[in-house]
Amino acid sequence: MRNTTKLKQVLLKYDIDLSMDDDGYMKMTLVDKVSGESEMFANNSYSFLISKAYSYLLKKLKDIQ
Repeated sequence: MRNTTKLKQVLLKYDIDLSMDDDGYMKMTLVDKVSGESEMFANNSYSFLISKAYSYLLKKLKDIQ
């Protein structure tokens, strides 16, 4: 699955804050649009962050069911 498709799915449930420090290390914070719960992932790879966010989404959806 492409990163764009994963990102679209994640954005349906979460607001995302994406930031990068001077060394190129990125931090992605997911905030649930309904409950306000947040989760943070950090890495220097955008693809890794999108994959982690998508995996987290799938895990949370599985926990709900």
